[in-house]
Amino acid sequence: MSDDLVFLYERSAKIYPRAVDGRFQRLRKAAVFWLLGMYYAFPWFNWDGRQMVLFDLPARKFYVFGWVVWPQDFIFLAAFLVACALSLFFFTALAGRLWCGYACPQTVWTEVFLWIEHHTEGDRNARMRLDKEPMSWRKFRIKASKQALWIGVALWTGFTFVGFFTPIRELALDFPMQWDLTRWFWTLFYGAATYGNAAYLREQVCKYMCPYARFQSAMLDRNSLIISYDETRGEPRGARRRQVPDRAQRLATGSAPSAAELGDCIDCKACVLVCPTGIDIRKGLQYECIGCAACIDACDEVMDKVGYPRGLVRYSTENAIQGKPTHILRPRVIIYALVLLTLGASVLLGVMLKKPLIVDVIRDRGALYRFASDGQVENAYQVKLIHKRETAATFQLRVLTPGLQLIAPANIAVEPGEVRNVAVTLRQPEDEAKGAKDVVIEVIDLGDASVRVQETTRFFGPT
Repeated sequence: MSDDLVFLYERSAKIYPRAVDGRFQRLRKAAVFWLLGMYYAFPWFNWDGRQMVLFDLPARKFYVFGWVVWPQDFIFLAAFLVACALSLFFFTALAGRLWCGYACPQTVWTEVFLWIEHHTEGDRNARMRLDKEPMSWRKFRIKASKQALWIGVALWTGFTFVGFFTPIRELALDFPMQWDLTRWFWTLFYGAATYGNAAYLREQVCKYMCPYARFQSAMLDRNSLIISYDETRGEPRGARRRQVPDRAQRLATGSAPSAAELGDCIDCKACVLVCPTGIDIRKGLQYECIGCAACIDACDEVMDKVGYPRGLVRYSTENAIQGKPTHILRPRVIIYALVLLTLGASVLLGVMLKKPLIVDVIRDRGALYRFASDGQVENAYQVKLIHKRETAATFQLRVLTPGLQLIAPANIAVEPGEVRNVAVTLRQPEDEAKGAKDVVIEVIDLGDASVRVQETTRFFGPT
Protein backbone atom coordinates (compact mmCIF):
# COMPACT_ATOMS: atom_id res chain seq x y z
CA MET A 1 0.00 0.00 0.00
CA SER A 2 1.35 3.42 -0.91
CA ASP A 3 2.53 5.67 1.92
CA ASP A 4 0.73 8.56 0.20
CA LEU A 5 -2.71 6.98 0.63
CA VAL A 6 -4.96 9.24 2.71
CA PHE A 7 -8.17 8.06 4.35
CA LEU A 8 -10.65 10.91 4.43
CA TYR A 9 -12.73 9.33 7.20
CA GLU A 10 -9.90 7.86 9.26
CA ARG A 11 -10.41 8.00 12.99
CA SER A 12 -8.32 10.69 14.68
CA ALA A 13 -5.42 9.33 16.69
CA LYS A 14 -5.42 10.16 20.37
CA ILE A 15 -2.91 12.83 21.34
CA TYR A 16 -0.81 12.33 24.45
CA PRO A 17 0.71 15.75 25.21
CA ARG A 18 3.78 15.60 27.40
CA ALA A 19 3.86 17.81 30.48
CA VAL A 20 6.32 20.67 30.33
CA ASP A 21 7.34 23.47 32.66
CA GLY A 22 8.38 26.95 31.72
CA ARG A 23 7.52 30.61 32.03
CA PHE A 24 4.59 30.46 29.62
CA GLN A 25 3.14 27.31 31.17
CA ARG A 26 3.36 28.87 34.62
CA LEU A 27 1.52 31.88 33.21
CA ARG A 28 -1.15 29.60 31.74
CA LYS A 29 -1.49 27.75 35.05
CA ALA A 30 -1.96 31.08 36.85
CA ALA A 31 -4.64 32.02 34.29
CA VAL A 32 -6.45 28.71 34.88
CA PHE A 33 -6.50 29.21 38.66
CA TRP A 34 -7.59 32.82 38.30
CA LEU A 35 -10.39 32.20 35.80
CA LEU A 36 -11.76 29.04 37.40
CA GLY A 37 -11.40 30.65 40.81
CA MET A 38 -13.72 33.43 39.66
CA TYR A 39 -16.14 30.96 38.07
CA TYR A 40 -16.44 28.68 41.07
CA ALA A 41 -16.19 31.31 43.83
CA PHE A 42 -18.21 34.31 42.63
CA PRO A 43 -21.67 32.76 43.21
CA TRP A 44 -20.79 32.07 46.87
CA PHE A 45 -19.86 35.65 47.73
CA ASN A 46 -22.40 38.33 48.66
CA TRP A 47 -22.43 41.99 47.70
CA ASP A 48 -24.79 44.37 49.51
CA GLY A 49 -26.71 41.46 51.00
CA ARG A 50 -27.26 39.51 47.77
CA GLN A 51 -25.34 37.10 45.60
CA MET A 52 -22.46 38.93 43.98
CA VAL A 53 -23.13 37.61 40.45
CA LEU A 54 -26.68 36.45 39.75
CA PHE A 55 -28.66 36.44 36.51
CA ASP A 56 -32.22 36.49 37.82
CA LEU A 57 -34.20 35.70 34.67
CA PRO A 58 -37.70 35.49 36.27
CA ALA A 59 -37.23 38.95 37.78
CA ARG A 60 -35.50 40.18 34.60
CA LYS A 61 -32.56 41.56 36.59
CA PHE A 62 -28.84 40.82 36.43
CA TYR A 63 -26.74 41.44 39.54
CA VAL A 64 -23.07 41.98 38.70
CA PHE A 65 -21.13 43.08 41.78
CA GLY A 66 -22.85 46.30 42.87
CA TRP A 67 -24.52 46.95 39.53
CA VAL A 68 -28.09 45.93 38.79
CA VAL A 69 -28.72 45.43 35.06
CA TRP A 70 -32.34 45.93 34.03
CA PRO A 71 -33.90 45.05 30.67
CA GLN A 72 -33.72 48.77 29.89
CA ASP A 73 -29.94 48.60 30.49
CA PHE A 74 -29.30 45.81 28.01
CA ILE A 75 -27.78 48.39 25.70
CA PHE A 76 -24.78 48.25 28.04
CA LEU A 77 -24.71 44.46 27.78
CA ALA A 78 -24.77 44.74 23.99
CA ALA A 79 -21.93 47.27 24.12
CA PHE A 80 -19.97 44.93 26.39
CA LEU A 81 -20.36 42.04 23.93
CA VAL A 82 -19.26 44.27 21.06
CA ALA A 83 -16.24 45.31 23.11
CA CYS A 84 -15.39 41.64 23.71
CA ALA A 85 -15.50 40.96 19.97
CA LEU A 86 -13.33 43.98 19.23
CA SER A 87 -10.91 42.92 21.95
CA LEU A 88 -10.59 39.56 20.24
CA PHE A 89 -9.75 41.29 16.95
CA PHE A 90 -7.34 43.68 18.67
CA PHE A 91 -5.35 41.06 20.57
CA THR A 92 -5.29 38.68 17.60
CA ALA A 93 -3.90 41.37 15.31
CA LEU A 94 -1.39 42.31 17.98
CA ALA A 95 -0.28 38.95 19.40
CA GLY A 96 -2.11 36.04 17.76
CA ARG A 97 -4.35 33.60 19.60
CA LEU A 98 -3.86 34.81 23.16
CA TRP A 99 -7.51 34.10 23.91
CA CYS A 100 -7.26 30.49 22.78
CA GLY A 101 -4.04 29.78 24.63
CA TYR A 102 -4.81 31.40 27.97
CA ALA A 103 -8.50 32.23 28.49
CA CYS A 104 -10.80 30.14 26.28
CA PRO A 105 -13.11 27.95 28.43
CA GLN A 106 -12.30 24.95 26.22
CA THR A 107 -8.60 25.44 26.87
CA VAL A 108 -9.04 26.11 30.60
CA TRP A 109 -11.18 23.06 31.38
CA THR A 110 -9.13 20.82 29.08
CA GLU A 111 -6.05 21.84 31.04
CA VAL A 112 -7.73 20.82 34.29
CA PHE A 113 -8.76 17.44 32.87
CA LEU A 114 -5.22 16.89 31.57
CA TRP A 115 -3.84 17.60 35.05
CA ILE A 116 -6.19 15.00 36.48
CA GLU A 117 -5.18 12.51 33.81
CA HIS A 118 -1.49 13.12 34.44
CA HIS A 119 -2.00 12.78 38.20
CA THR A 120 -3.88 9.48 37.99
CA GLU A 121 -2.24 7.76 35.00
CA GLY A 122 1.27 9.21 34.98
CA ASP A 123 3.34 10.98 32.35
CA ARG A 124 2.99 10.65 28.60
CA ASN A 125 4.80 7.33 28.23
CA ALA A 126 2.94 5.82 31.19
CA ARG A 127 -0.42 6.83 29.70
CA MET A 128 0.46 5.33 26.34
CA ARG A 129 1.58 2.05 27.95
CA LEU A 130 -1.55 1.92 30.08
CA ASP A 131 -3.85 2.31 27.07
CA LYS A 132 -2.08 -0.54 25.28
CA GLU A 133 -2.33 -2.92 28.24
CA PRO A 134 -5.17 -5.44 28.41
CA MET A 135 -7.82 -4.75 31.02
CA SER A 136 -6.72 -5.70 34.52
CA TRP A 137 -7.65 -4.76 38.07
CA ARG A 138 -4.82 -2.20 38.14
CA LYS A 139 -5.90 -0.60 34.85
CA PHE A 140 -9.56 -0.61 35.89
CA ARG A 141 -8.73 1.04 39.23
CA ILE A 142 -6.65 3.78 37.56
CA LYS A 143 -9.20 4.46 34.83
CA ALA A 144 -12.10 4.44 37.31
CA SER A 145 -10.38 6.92 39.62
CA LYS A 146 -9.70 9.22 36.67
CA GLN A 147 -13.29 8.99 35.50
CA ALA A 148 -14.60 9.64 39.02
CA LEU A 149 -12.53 12.84 39.27
CA TRP A 150 -13.55 13.93 35.78
CA ILE A 151 -17.24 13.37 36.47
CA GLY A 152 -16.98 15.14 39.84
CA VAL A 153 -15.40 18.23 38.27
CA ALA A 154 -17.97 18.20 35.43
CA LEU A 155 -20.97 17.93 37.77
CA TRP A 156 -19.62 20.66 40.05
CA THR A 157 -19.15 22.82 36.96
CA GLY A 158 -22.78 22.23 35.95
CA PHE A 159 -24.00 22.92 39.49
CA THR A 160 -22.05 26.19 39.56
CA PHE A 161 -23.44 27.17 36.16
CA VAL A 162 -27.01 26.81 37.46
CA GLY A 163 -25.91 28.74 40.55
CA PHE A 164 -25.41 31.83 38.39
CA PHE A 165 -29.13 31.79 37.54
CA THR A 166 -30.58 30.52 40.84
CA PRO A 167 -29.22 31.64 44.24
CA ILE A 168 -26.55 29.02 44.81
CA ARG A 169 -27.09 28.65 48.54
CA GLU A 170 -30.77 28.00 47.93
CA LEU A 171 -29.76 25.55 45.23
CA ALA A 172 -27.49 23.67 47.61
CA LEU A 173 -30.04 23.54 50.42
CA ASP A 174 -32.76 22.25 48.08
CA PHE A 175 -30.57 19.46 46.69
CA PRO A 176 -31.72 16.91 45.71
CA MET A 177 -35.34 16.40 46.76
CA GLN A 178 -36.61 19.90 45.97
CA TRP A 179 -34.93 20.29 42.62
CA ASP A 180 -37.28 20.67 39.68
CA LEU A 181 -36.68 19.28 36.20
CA THR A 182 -35.10 22.53 34.96
CA ARG A 183 -32.37 22.48 37.59
CA TRP A 184 -31.58 18.83 36.94
CA PHE A 185 -31.53 19.33 33.18
CA TRP A 186 -29.14 22.28 33.11
CA THR A 187 -26.83 20.83 35.75
CA LEU A 188 -26.52 17.54 33.87
CA PHE A 189 -26.46 19.18 30.44
CA TYR A 190 -23.67 21.63 31.27
CA GLY A 191 -21.81 18.96 33.21
CA ALA A 192 -22.04 16.56 30.26
CA ALA A 193 -20.86 19.29 27.87
CA THR A 194 -17.85 19.99 30.09
CA TYR A 195 -17.07 16.30 30.40
CA GLY A 196 -17.37 15.58 26.68
CA ASN A 197 -15.45 18.63 25.47
CA ALA A 198 -12.62 18.58 28.03
CA ALA A 199 -12.21 14.83 28.46
CA TYR A 200 -12.60 13.48 24.94
CA LEU A 201 -13.10 16.07 22.20
CA ARG A 202 -10.30 18.35 23.40
CA GLU A 203 -8.29 19.47 20.36
CA GLN A 204 -11.11 18.41 18.02
CA VAL A 205 -13.15 21.37 19.28
CA CYS A 206 -10.31 23.74 18.43
CA LYS A 207 -9.66 22.15 15.04
CA TYR A 208 -13.13 21.51 13.66
CA MET A 209 -15.82 23.11 15.83
CA CYS A 210 -14.41 26.53 16.71
CA PRO A 211 -14.93 29.09 13.91
CA TYR A 212 -12.16 31.30 15.30
CA ALA A 213 -9.51 28.88 14.00
CA ARG A 214 -10.85 29.39 10.49
CA PHE A 215 -10.99 33.15 10.26
CA GLN A 216 -7.92 34.02 12.35
CA SER A 217 -5.86 34.27 9.15
CA ALA A 218 -7.98 37.27 8.15
CA MET A 219 -6.91 39.06 11.35
CA LEU A 220 -3.19 38.20 11.21
CA ASP A 221 -0.56 39.85 9.08
CA ARG A 222 3.22 39.78 8.79
CA ASN A 223 3.57 42.08 11.81
CA SER A 224 1.42 40.03 14.19
CA LEU A 225 3.25 38.48 17.13
CA ILE A 226 2.84 34.72 16.74
CA ILE A 227 4.64 31.56 17.83
CA SER A 228 7.33 31.05 15.20
CA TYR A 229 10.14 28.63 14.44
CA ASP A 230 13.37 30.32 13.33
CA GLU A 231 14.07 28.25 10.24
CA THR A 232 17.19 30.20 9.34
CA ARG A 233 18.79 29.38 12.67
CA GLY A 234 17.36 25.86 13.07
CA GLU A 235 17.91 24.30 9.63
CA PRO A 236 19.27 21.90 8.63
CA ARG A 237 18.14 19.97 11.68
CA GLY A 238 19.73 16.81 13.04
CA ALA A 239 20.99 15.04 16.15
CA ARG A 240 24.43 15.95 17.51
CA ARG A 241 26.51 16.05 20.65
CA ARG A 242 26.52 18.91 23.11
CA GLN A 243 27.99 21.97 21.45
CA VAL A 244 31.66 22.82 21.84
CA PRO A 245 32.83 26.23 23.13
CA ASP A 246 33.85 27.55 19.70
CA ARG A 247 30.25 27.12 18.47
CA ALA A 248 28.99 29.00 21.50
CA GLN A 249 31.40 31.77 20.68
CA ARG A 250 30.23 31.81 17.06
CA LEU A 251 26.61 32.09 18.14
CA ALA A 252 27.43 34.89 20.56
CA THR A 253 29.22 36.89 17.89
CA GLY A 254 26.58 36.19 15.27
CA SER A 255 29.02 34.91 12.62
CA ALA A 256 27.55 32.70 9.89
CA PRO A 257 27.87 28.92 10.17
CA SER A 258 29.57 26.89 7.51
CA ALA A 259 27.46 25.21 4.85
CA ALA A 260 28.13 21.73 6.21
CA GLU A 261 27.19 22.61 9.80
CA LEU A 262 23.84 21.64 11.24
CA GLY A 263 21.38 24.21 12.52
CA ASP A 264 20.40 24.54 16.16
CA CYS A 265 17.37 22.22 15.89
CA ILE A 266 18.47 18.79 17.09
CA ASP A 267 15.22 17.21 15.78
CA CYS A 268 14.24 15.95 19.24
CA LYS A 269 10.55 16.58 18.47
CA ALA A 270 9.98 17.95 21.97
CA CYS A 271 7.90 20.77 20.49
CA VAL A 272 5.63 18.17 18.85
CA LEU A 273 5.31 15.94 21.92
CA VAL A 274 4.06 18.78 24.16
CA CYS A 275 1.60 20.25 21.65
CA PRO A 276 -2.02 19.68 22.79
CA THR A 277 -3.21 19.71 19.16
CA GLY A 278 -0.42 17.49 17.83
CA ILE A 279 1.08 19.86 15.25
CA ASP A 280 4.70 20.49 14.33
CA ILE A 281 5.37 24.20 14.72
CA ARG A 282 8.49 23.80 12.55
CA LYS A 283 6.19 23.53 9.53
CA GLY A 284 5.04 27.09 10.07
CA LEU A 285 1.91 28.62 11.61
CA GLN A 286 -1.11 26.31 11.25
CA TYR A 287 -4.74 26.96 12.03
CA GLU A 288 -4.66 24.19 14.67
CA CYS A 289 -2.14 26.15 16.78
CA ILE A 290 -3.92 27.58 19.84
CA GLY A 291 -0.99 29.73 20.95
CA CYS A 292 -0.39 27.89 24.24
CA ALA A 293 3.42 28.35 23.88
CA ALA A 294 4.13 24.85 25.21
CA CYS A 295 6.50 24.36 22.27
CA ILE A 296 8.47 27.46 23.31
CA ASP A 297 8.99 26.18 26.85
CA ALA A 298 9.90 22.70 25.58
CA CYS A 299 12.40 24.02 23.03
CA ASP A 300 13.97 26.42 25.54
CA GLU A 301 14.42 23.49 27.92
CA VAL A 302 16.21 21.50 25.22
CA MET A 303 18.35 24.47 24.19
CA ASP A 304 19.48 24.85 27.81
CA LYS A 305 20.49 21.19 27.91
CA VAL A 306 22.51 21.26 24.70
CA GLY A 307 24.03 24.66 25.44
CA TYR A 308 22.42 26.71 22.68
CA PRO A 309 20.70 30.08 23.13
CA ARG A 310 16.97 30.08 23.76
CA GLY A 311 14.48 31.38 21.24
CA LEU A 312 14.66 28.85 18.42
CA VAL A 313 10.89 28.70 18.84
CA ARG A 314 9.62 31.99 20.18
CA TYR A 315 7.00 34.72 19.97
CA SER A 316 7.97 36.75 16.94
CA THR A 317 6.58 38.20 13.73
CA GLU A 318 6.95 36.86 10.23
CA ASN A 319 8.87 39.99 9.25
CA ALA A 320 11.24 39.68 12.20
CA ILE A 321 11.97 36.02 11.44
CA GLN A 322 12.88 37.04 7.89
CA GLY A 323 15.04 39.92 9.08
CA LYS A 324 12.63 42.64 7.97
CA PRO A 325 11.41 45.64 10.02
CA THR A 326 8.42 44.99 12.27
CA HIS A 327 5.68 47.56 12.85
CA ILE A 328 3.63 46.88 15.96
CA LEU A 329 1.59 50.11 15.76
CA ARG A 330 -0.08 49.78 12.39
CA PRO A 331 -3.45 51.09 11.14
CA ARG A 332 -5.64 48.13 12.12
CA VAL A 333 -4.21 47.97 15.64
CA ILE A 334 -4.65 51.72 16.12
CA ILE A 335 -8.23 51.61 14.80
CA TYR A 336 -9.16 48.69 17.06
CA ALA A 337 -7.62 50.47 20.06
CA LEU A 338 -9.42 53.75 19.35
CA VAL A 339 -12.78 52.03 18.87
CA LEU A 340 -12.29 50.05 22.08
CA LEU A 341 -11.37 53.15 24.06
CA THR A 342 -14.34 55.07 22.66
CA LEU A 343 -16.74 52.23 23.38
CA GLY A 344 -15.35 51.70 26.87
CA ALA A 345 -15.56 55.40 27.72
CA SER A 346 -19.13 55.57 26.40
CA VAL A 347 -20.23 52.59 28.49
CA LEU A 348 -18.52 53.96 31.59
CA LEU A 349 -20.12 57.36 31.10
CA GLY A 350 -23.51 55.75 30.52
CA VAL A 351 -23.23 53.69 33.69
CA MET A 352 -22.19 56.74 35.72
CA LEU A 353 -25.12 58.78 34.36
CA LYS A 354 -27.63 55.93 34.59
CA LYS A 355 -30.91 57.18 36.04
CA PRO A 356 -32.48 55.38 39.00
CA LEU A 357 -35.97 56.16 37.64
CA ILE A 358 -37.40 55.82 34.16
CA VAL A 359 -40.71 57.48 33.32
CA ASP A 360 -42.81 56.82 30.25
CA VAL A 361 -46.08 58.69 29.61
CA ILE A 362 -48.48 56.97 27.21
CA ARG A 363 -51.66 58.66 25.99
CA ASP A 364 -54.94 56.74 25.92
CA ARG A 365 -55.36 55.85 22.27
CA GLY A 366 -59.07 55.03 22.65
CA ALA A 367 -60.13 58.71 22.48
CA LEU A 368 -58.37 61.86 21.42
CA TYR A 369 -60.14 63.77 24.21
CA ARG A 370 -63.38 63.64 26.17
CA PHE A 371 -65.69 66.01 28.06
CA ALA A 372 -66.13 65.73 31.82
CA SER A 373 -69.49 66.25 33.57
CA ASP A 374 -68.54 69.85 34.35
CA GLY A 375 -67.73 70.57 30.71
CA GLN A 376 -63.94 70.49 31.00
CA VAL A 377 -61.80 68.71 28.40
CA GLU A 378 -59.98 65.60 29.64
CA ASN A 379 -57.08 63.54 28.29
CA ALA A 380 -56.23 60.16 29.85
CA TYR A 381 -52.71 58.80 30.25
CA GLN A 382 -50.80 55.86 31.63
CA VAL A 383 -47.62 56.84 33.48
CA LYS A 384 -45.15 53.95 33.73
CA LEU A 385 -42.65 54.22 36.58
CA ILE A 386 -39.59 51.93 36.45
CA HIS A 387 -37.88 52.11 39.83
CA LYS A 388 -34.34 50.75 39.43
CA ARG A 389 -33.08 51.18 42.98
CA GLU A 390 -32.96 48.41 45.55
CA THR A 391 -34.88 50.40 48.20
CA ALA A 392 -38.56 51.34 48.29
CA ALA A 393 -39.52 54.88 47.31
CA THR A 394 -42.54 57.19 47.24
CA PHE A 395 -43.14 59.34 44.19
CA GLN A 396 -45.34 62.32 43.44
CA LEU A 397 -46.64 63.48 40.05
CA ARG A 398 -46.94 67.12 39.02
CA VAL A 399 -47.94 68.92 35.82
CA LEU A 400 -45.63 71.84 34.99
CA THR A 401 -47.74 73.32 32.20
CA PRO A 402 -49.92 76.23 33.50
CA GLY A 403 -53.70 75.99 33.25
CA LEU A 404 -53.87 72.17 33.47
CA GLN A 405 -55.25 70.18 36.39
CA LEU A 406 -53.66 66.80 37.20
CA ILE A 407 -55.87 64.06 38.63
CA ALA A 408 -53.63 61.32 40.04
CA PRO A 409 -52.83 59.59 43.36
CA ALA A 410 -51.20 61.99 45.81
CA ASN A 411 -48.33 59.67 46.68
CA ILE A 412 -47.27 56.55 44.79
CA ALA A 413 -45.35 53.93 46.79
CA VAL A 414 -43.13 51.74 44.63
CA GLU A 415 -41.25 48.68 45.81
CA PRO A 416 -37.57 48.05 44.91
CA GLY A 417 -37.29 47.15 41.28
CA GLU A 418 -41.02 47.47 40.66
CA VAL A 419 -42.60 48.61 37.42
CA ARG A 420 -45.77 50.55 38.29
CA ASN A 421 -48.45 51.77 35.88
CA VAL A 422 -50.43 54.78 37.15
CA ALA A 423 -53.60 56.05 35.47
CA VAL A 424 -53.71 59.86 35.40
CA THR A 425 -55.97 62.46 33.83
CA LEU A 426 -55.27 66.02 32.70
CA ARG A 427 -58.15 68.57 32.66
CA GLN A 428 -58.56 72.03 31.20
CA PRO A 429 -61.56 74.34 30.61
CA GLU A 430 -62.99 74.03 27.12
CA ASP A 431 -62.32 77.64 26.18
CA GLU A 432 -58.59 77.17 26.98
CA ALA A 433 -58.21 73.66 25.53
CA LYS A 434 -57.95 74.54 21.89
CA GLY A 435 -55.99 72.32 19.49
CA ALA A 436 -52.90 70.42 20.58
CA LYS A 437 -50.23 71.54 22.99
CA ASP A 438 -47.15 70.09 24.67
CA VAL A 439 -47.41 69.44 28.39
CA VAL A 440 -44.71 68.41 30.87
CA ILE A 441 -45.34 65.89 33.65
CA GLU A 442 -42.77 65.71 36.41
CA VAL A 443 -42.16 62.76 38.77
CA ILE A 444 -40.37 63.48 42.06
CA ASP A 445 -38.90 61.07 44.60
CA LEU A 446 -40.15 62.42 47.94
CA GLY A 447 -37.27 60.72 49.75
CA ASP A 448 -34.55 62.02 47.45
CA ALA A 449 -35.08 65.44 45.92
CA SER A 450 -32.26 64.87 43.43
CA VAL A 451 -34.36 62.25 41.67
CA ARG A 452 -36.84 64.04 39.44
CA VAL A 453 -37.76 63.14 35.89
CA GLN A 454 -39.70 65.28 33.42
CA GLU A 455 -41.53 63.75 30.50
CA THR A 456 -43.22 65.67 27.67
CA THR A 457 -46.49 64.52 26.12
CA ARG A 458 -49.37 66.03 24.13
CA PHE A 459 -52.73 67.39 25.27
CA PHE A 460 -55.56 67.60 22.72
CA GLY A 461 -58.73 69.66 22.75
CA PRO A 462 -61.42 70.67 20.25
CA THR A 463 -60.31 72.92 17.44
